[in-house]
Amino acid sequence: MQIQPRQQLLDVWRATARLSYPDSAWRFGGREGANSISDAEQLLCLMAPATEVPIFRLDKPDAAASDVIAALGVLGDDIQVPQRLITALTDYLERYTAPDGTPIFSGDTYFQPDTEGDEIKTQQRGLDVVDSFSISVTLMLAVIGFTKVFRTVVTRPSLLDDVDRLERMASTRLTAAMVGLLRSFAVNVFSADGSLGRELIRTVNQERRPTRQVVEELREALREINARLRDDVTIGSGAAESSELDIPNRLFECGWSWGLVKEAPLIETTVDVGVQRDGVAESAPYLYFTTVALDAIQTLFAERTRLLGLLDEAQSKLAQALQLRWELARSYWATIATFGSGRWPLEDLPWRTTDGIEFDYLSLLVSGMVVQNMVAMRASNAELTRVAAVLDELANRSRITRRSSEREAALNVHHPGLHFPLVGSEDLGGPRLAWTVADISPLLLKRTLNLASLLSEGTSRSRLLDLSDELWDHLQKRVIRQGPARGLWDQPAGAFPQLRVELTEVSWYYTKRVVDCLVTAARVIQEPPLRSALLAQIAAELLNEADHLYDRELLNGSTDSGEQLRVELDRIGVELRRARAVRGERPGVAVAVTEEVLRKLDRLSAARRANIGTS
Repeated sequence: MQIQPRQQLLDVWRATARLSYPDSAWRFGGREGANSISDAEQLLCLMAPATEVPIFRLDKPDAAASDVIAALGVLGDDIQVPQRLITALTDYLERYTAPDGTPIFSGDTYFQPDTEGDEIKTQQRGLDVVDSFSISVTLMLAVIGFTKVFRTVVTRPSLLDDVDRLERMASTRLTAAMVGLLRSFAVNVFSADGSLGRELIRTVNQERRPTRQVVEELREALREINARLRDDVTIGSGAAESSELDIPNRLFECGWSWGLVKEAPLIETTVDVGVQRDGVAESAPYLYFTTVALDAIQTLFAERTRLLGLLDEAQSKLAQALQLRWELARSYWATIATFGSGRWPLEDLPWRTTDGIEFDYLSLLVSGMVVQNMVAMRASNAELTRVAAVLDELANRSRITRRSSEREAALNVHHPGLHFPLVGSEDLGGPRLAWTVADISPLLLKRTLNLASLLSEGTSRSRLLDLSDELWDHLQKRVIRQGPARGLWDQPAGAFPQLRVELTEVSWYYTKRVVDCLVTAARVIQEPPLRSALLAQIAAELLNEADHLYDRELLNGSTDSGEQLRVELDRIGVELRRARAVRGERPGVAVAVTEEVLRKLDRLSAARRANIGTS
């Protein structure tokens, strides 16, 4: 792997600190302006590595690595860095909390009009959006984990008060974000004979079988998900009426809408999260927001969250309800994407939604849910390899690993990005809003690294790591080279000169996603190396021969030939024990050590025979 996450994360930290702390105070805002999502992305460029990569931890200043502190030198020394981060995090929480104490989760400057030129109303900019709920879950868990550890080394009472206040505010926002996600879950039930049903059948019917047969088999494949939606989803939005789902020709889809679902019920909780606003979003899932929500919810039951006890009792109950929805949505989309006995619908690029929209980017979103489901189901290497082929093809089709011609349509996914409407946003009196996504490159790299870490077959894993190197090379070309934002992202014309755009301001949206890739790369590198059954067998055979030859040297009395030979045999014995100890986890190392032992034993045997011949 050509990616060197330590050095590259240090470079990102250095550039982020320089840009964010220019006048001894934290400054929010980037290319898209300040909002609850962009500002969280900016903070996560520092907080994600600091809480997920051990060598970048800042919660114990005395144990922090010198180069890590040096990268944040603009913020101060090892004592000042965590204190100034606490100030910036507190500023963020105060900025996005209304006067009545209600946390703010608006999309604000990330919202765009669906029709260019329309003027967005102020009330519309304040609409809650799932992206803000999701990134708040990620950031608040990072903050609470940071404060719990940092508190143990704080001795100054005033600083301890600041830490306690930050943790309380973060906990409140975390609870509110979880409530928002529960109220944004959507189940869309429709007839198999209608337009939505026909699109879904077209997607899953890769073998072109009779529609009635496909509907029956699909309903059977979704039977358990259907039952749990009717019986287990009891709080928040998304509870499906059994009378609808039980009708034989009814199909459904589930996941997260773009914001609070219209008529979503209130969530009862012991924590005061302020006003639970009315929703306006249509009760239908959006693939982008479903993927964003799934990634955030996964952190709620991650090992770090459990070990540090980051959730209180009320949050644990909310997390259980979200985990249920996480399982249902993940299973649903994985079932749809891999339905049938022939070619998977996922392999039929590009993915087409039930409302007729099709993009390669949507295939990438669905592939992530398929992989999540495969992890839970302990899928085989063969199944994982099929997903790997999809990722490779997506890299080609999006012109990341294949040369692009002059200004072709495939480049639109990179700039200006994919633009999709937010149905229901027009109910407040303004134009229909839209959301734009342009993160196919970093998302593809992240999915590639995650999948590579799951494969236990060397050839397929190697191909994915080669692909990750090509993707990283592409992202390196998109770094901003000049101006205050140098060293950060995104300058798409660096990889595609034909786009003819010159962007100089940082996109925290894009930079944060590149940081996610580097954090994922660090995790992959920290994992034990792939264990080859073939190498383990070779190591065992070599050790058998080496043990035998070693015992023969001891038996034939080489130790009588002098102190030097006795020392050499002792060293050989130590190396043999080392090879046996690592054979299970690192068979390649065992092979290398044993081969060196065999060479030494051969030299000893040759020397002994020569001595016998001369005597």
